[in-house]
Amino acid sequence: MPAAATSRSRRLTGLLILAALLAVAALAGLVLGSRDLPLGTVYDALTCPGDWPLTCPAVGTDAEIVRQLRLPRTGLALATGLALGMAGALIQGYTRNPLADAGLLGLNAGAAFLAALGIYLFGLTAPAQYIWFAFAGALLTGLVVFGVASLGGGRAGPLSLVLAGAAMAALLTALTNAIVLLDASALDTYRHWVVGTVAGHDASVLAQVLPFLLVGAALAVAATPGLNVLSLGDDVARGLGVHLARSRTLGLAAVVLLVGAATAAVGPIAFIGLIVPHIARVFTGPDQRWLVPYSGLLGALALLVADVIGRVVARPGEVQAGVMVAALGAPFFVLLVRRRKLVSL
Repeated sequence: MPAAATSRSRRLTGLLILAALLAVAALAGLVLGSRDLPLGTVYDALTCPGDWPLTCPAVGTDAEIVRQLRLPRTGLALATGLALGMAGALIQGYTRNPLADAGLLGLNAGAAFLAALGIYLFGLTAPAQYIWFAFAGALLTGLVVFGVASLGGGRAGPLSLVLAGAAMAALLTALTNAIVLLDASALDTYRHWVVGTVAGHDASVLAQVLPFLLVGAALAVAATPGLNVLSLGDDVARGLGVHLARSRTLGLAAVVLLVGAATAAVGPIAFIGLIVPHIARVFTGPDQRWLVPYSGLLGALALLVADVIGRVVARPGEVQAGVMVAALGAPFFVLLVRRRKLVSL
C-alpha cells in the first residue's frame, strides 16, 4: 500500500477514535454531576416521552436533570469546544505563530467589552440577552483588526495581524475594566460569564449560536487548502495562483464566527485554542486539511472532559469549565514545551 494511502487510513482511524472518545465523554456528561444518575435512568429520560409516566420510569426529577440541565450543557460543551479548537488551528496557521489564540487577535476582549457594556447600559442578566452583545463585540473587533492590519500595504500579513490584535486587546480590556468597576451589579453578572462556563445555559443558548458555528465550521474547512499554500510564504503562494486577500478573508471570517459564537455562549475560555492544535499536529503534521478537524474534535473532548471533572472534584458544588481548562492546560503546555520543540507551522 502506498505511503500516502497508509497515512490517510491512519488519520481516518484517528478521527474515528476521537469520535468514539467524544461519545464516551458525552455519556459521562449526562451521568456524572453533583448527583450521579444510573445509565438506565439517562436512557429512559432521553427516549421516553415526558407525558407517559406509566411507561416512562424516568419521568420526574431525574428526567428533568437530564433533559433540562445536562443535555443542553453537554451539547454546548461539544459545540463550543469544537469551535475553539478549529479556530485555534486557523489562527496559528494564519499568523504563523505557535503561541497564537483568540486572545492574541483581540476577539475575546471584544466580546467581553460589548457584553460588559450591554450589561451595564441595559441591565441584562440572562445569557440569552447579552450573548448577542458578546458576539457583536467579537465580530466588530475582528473587522477592525483585519482592517487596521490591511492599512498601508493593502494586505493583512501575519505580523500586522498580531500587532493589531494585541493593541485592540489591550485597549478593550482597559475599557471593560472601567465599565465593570462602575456598577457592582454589572460586575456580578459579568464575572459569571467571563470566567467561562457551560453551566447555567438552557437549550436556547445553543440554538442561538449553532447557525453561526455551523457556517464558521464550513468556512474553516473550505479555507484549509489555501492555508496549506500560504504556509509556504506569501511569495510562493502568490506564484501558485493563490489570492492572498481572499484566502485570508475566508479564514478570518471562519475564525470570527467560531470564536465569536463560542465566546458569546460560554465566555472566554483560554488554552483550548492554544494547546489543542499542538496535540493535533503530533498526529496530522502541518497539513491543515487534517489539522483543523482533528483540532475541532480534540477541543470538544478537552472542554467536555474539563467540565465533567469540574463537577466531580468539588461536589456538591462545581468548578467552572474555564477554570478547569486553565488549571489542567497550563502545566500541560509547560510540559509540552519542555519535552519537545513545538511542531513547526
